Amino acid sequence: MPVMPSITEGKNPVIELLKSGHPVARIILAENLRPDEAVSQILKLAQAGNIPVSRTPRQEIDRQSTTGAHQGVIAYAAATNYASLDDLLAISAKKNEPPLYIILDGIEDPQNLGSILRTAYAAGIHCVVIRERRAAGLTAAVARASAGAVWYMSVASVSSIADAVEKLKKNNIWVIGIDRTGQSEYTKMDYRSAAAIVIGSEGKGLSELVRKRCDFLANIPMRGQINSLNASVAAALVMYEAYRQRSR
Repeated sequence: MPVMPSITEGKNPVIELLKSGHPVARIILAENLRPDEAVSQILKLAQAGNIPVSRTPRQEIDRQSTTGAHQGVIAYAAATNYASLDDLLAISAKKNEPPLYIILDGIEDPQNLGSILRTAYAAGIHCVVIRERRAAGLTAAVARASAGAVWYMSVASVSSIADAVEKLKKNNIWVIGIDRTGQSEYTKMDYRSAAAIVIGSEGKGLSELVRKRCDFLANIPMRGQINSLNASVAAALVMYEAYRQRSR
């Protein structure tokens, strides 16, 4: 089973990591880091959690950083397993709501994945399903792009998106693929019942096999010469339509 990232970089992502209650081994701060509200909050949360904090030369933090955007702050958390596909229904049951998932069919850009995780958490999505290979995983860059949402959002990693779709369908979950070939607009879909939303990869969209296995295909109407949206923008539109319907 793959594991979630053990390194988190940047002031706000580290704050969210500390607030999430996830085990943190240690935090390092740059020696020349200027005190501000975020740094004070990090120190306060670390003290409350009995987490060791050390100062180190900024050059050493630069060496350890994988994103190049650490802001003088790096936290080392205990690595944890992704959720499994079998966990999804249990996660929804705890929320006492009909299941609502978003499935990513090969998102490769860490920024897109991070943005989708952030929006998914804010929109009340129960779990995000990602592809194990040939797709972005939960790296430090994704954790930063998600603004720390990665530590709150359940994420499942699967070897085959098409097989995951079939398994969800067998559990009475309607699978809605977002694709420009869809006959209905995404706002016409029913997200109040058990549903999974599938977003395709950047540039290629849904793979042919996944497209065929969806119960419904829905489009996002567009004007002009550009025929597709950024994947994270498309995902955000559909997730917030689901949020709107479920908030009635």
